[in-house]
Amino acid sequence: MKPSLLILTDFFPAANKALDYATCLAEPLKARLVLLHVRRDSLLDPEMFTGASAHESPQAATLALRSAARQTTVPLEAEVGHGQVAPAAAEAVREHHPLLVVLGRPDYSDTPDELVQTASLDLLRHAPYPMLVVPHGVAGARPPRRVLLAVDGEPFSLGDHQAAAHHILTALGAEVTVFHAVPTTGPNELPPLVLDSVLRTGLTLGLSAVQCHSVVSAHPATAILEAAQSGAYDLVVLMARRRSFMGRLFHRSVTAQVLVASPLPVLVLPAG
Repeated sequence: MKPSLLILTDFFPAANKALDYATCLAEPLKARLVLLHVRRDSLLDPEMFTGASAHESPQAATLALRSAARQTTVPLEAEVGHGQVAPAAAEAVREHHPLLVVLGRPDYSDTPDELVQTASLDLLRHAPYPMLVVPHGVAGARPPRRVLLAVDGEPFSLGDHQAAAHHILTALGAEVTVFHAVPTTGPNELPPLVLDSVLRTGLTLGLSAVQCHSVVSAHPATAILEAAQSGAYDLVVLMARRRSFMGRLFHRSVTAQVLVASPLPVLVLPAG
């Protein structure tokens, strides 16, 4: 069976953008699409009493899923989950073992940072899995080639996700720039050491164009976002370490800051 991409949808514009982006990835990745809509209909859902969750009839959800399926140019399977998004998505991941979970990011420009709660951050914390977050304003939908791979310079492992991550980069023919921000100027051998932390994982094995770029910045998230805005890249890849998933300040982490503000799609890979 073909590998799959699991796309979460609430039928709003950001989710539609994510579906468009996943559709353009399907051909180079030779993947089918699984479109998941989660109905927030549980009395145990904490957002049931806040007005934060959207509700629709089962018939409306079914019609919307069928409409989405008719508009795609690749094989698509539509499913309806129930309850909260993270547990429903985790159940779908266990069933389909997708290469990626794909979801859209709405416009948060008018929302105070401390109030931003996203499905992507909740999903990372409760069900760590390779995840692609597509911002609402991404221009066009074409397979990315120029990849900014942001790392902290420490050794890491992708565990069970290494093969899928490597397949994605090689299938896209990615030109990877390993990006690292340091608080002060360091020794000249720093870029090779940072690059070595990536090469040891086998993530870039077989890729012909792998470079390393270090910048001096006390704020890694800001440095990554500035690079993403430069026009030199199509995709940002982040390594999110498991220890950060359990941290109380996870929503203030570099991963969270980049996910909420990046103008480019962001691929997050859980790492150890």
